[in-house]
Amino acid sequence: MELDSIGLLAMVFAVAMLYASVGHGGASGYLAVLALFSLPVKELAGTALVLNVLVSTVAFMQFYRAGHKPPSYIWILLLFSVPASFAGGWMHVSSEVYRVVLAAALLIAAVRLAISWKASESELRHRPGLFVLAASGTGIGFLSGLVGVGGGIFLSPLAILLKWASVKQVAAMSALFILLNSLSGIAGRLADGKLVLADATGLIVAAFLGGVIGSYWGANRVGGVMLRRLLAVVLMIAALKLALT
Repeated sequence: MELDSIGLLAMVFAVAMLYASVGHGGASGYLAVLALFSLPVKELAGTALVLNVLVSTVAFMQFYRAGHKPPSYIWILLLFSVPASFAGGWMHVSSEVYRVVLAAALLIAAVRLAISWKASESELRHRPGLFVLAASGTGIGFLSGLVGVGGGIFLSPLAILLKWASVKQVAAMSALFILLNSLSGIAGRLADGKLVLADATGLIVAAFLGGVIGSYWGANRVGGVMLRRLLAVVLMIAALKLALT
């Protein structure tokens, strides 16, 4: 597979732009695209996590500069999620199990992207309790480290459906959550000696440019629900490809 092919770079750019617009790093999208282009399974998670760190950093900076700061309780989530992400990244799983878990994660992401979750800014918000934060952080962190994503695809719908914060606050919260958990997942893979990366300079440039454009658009403009639904189709196809091969 040519990692500098125009089609692949264009898809990575689009994924980074769309995901960054809602405060995400795009790991689940990169996993879908790279799987469609038949990147070896052993290189999927590490490559996606590196791109995730890059784009989530850009997204957090853009949302923060636009005045959308994460709620203060983000540090409780991170306290439990970061070590859980490390454990998930360190844990051994077979290729078959990995494919099934990854396919399930991609389907969850597809459903989340297919549903318009734009909430009213005037809705009453509920600060979650310590137990809820601890359980959510641990569960999301472990699953994120295991499958090689930052956790935003799980955190965002949970926080919005339970009205933890405004939509753009959740975007900023997710970006920071994704950044730190992705770094922890990478550390877990390094500790276990299983961090394998593709030669992906072109992918890094494409993801960075897409992240800058998408996060600026999301932090300062209204995002496009229809575009997220189109991306959901890509994720569903990739999940089925992984599950059936």
